[in-house]
Amino acid sequence: MFQIQDTLVSLDVVERFFCCDLESCLGACCIEGDAGAPITETEKAQIESILPTVWDYLLPRAQEEIKENGVAYHDPEGEMVTSIIDGKNCVFSYFEPGGLCSCALERAYRGGLTTFRKPISCYLYPLRIKQYDGYAAVNYHRWKICKCAEVMGRKNGIRVYQFLKQPLIDRFGQEWYDELALNCEEYIKQYLSEG
Repeated sequence: MFQIQDTLVSLDVVERFFCCDLESCLGACCIEGDAGAPITETEKAQIESILPTVWDYLLPRAQEEIKENGVAYHDPEGEMVTSIIDGKNCVFSYFEPGGLCSCALERAYRGGLTTFRKPISCYLYPLRIKQYDGYAAVNYHRWKICKCAEVMGRKNGIRVYQFLKQPLIDRFGQEWYDELALNCEEYIKQYLSEG
């Protein structure tokens, strides 16, 4: 485990390889699971403010769910998460031709319609951040639907911390990321290099 400023970072960020392979998984992380994506109160407010911009990208059932119950709810553990439909699909999921599941929030962002990309928990996936008293824990979440991303990452030599460079910078800052990258590079030299 690395201690980077006020965070504890799992060694999985350097030991594991990862690179999304959307052609294989078709964006399954947006439509599988038993709860929506974790969000903060600030993110909820941002999503609500851009809702009119993304509204037409949403599935009709998602529009109904949001009208009835809002963009988020508290899951059984008390964490605020995006609303879901069909017991699993994030309400902000939509489908491209060919079945690829995409994010309506990110679609609007990439189209220059908003400055909000998507919840940081989505942008950072497969990393999960758990806030404790005085520090945050950054852990790798293993999920069978992401096996193809691990294979693609290994094939291309991309480790988790490299794949998630920009989301980690957005969440923790450039100085934090530079310190993490330096620790990871030293760890690779010392423990993971051949010979």
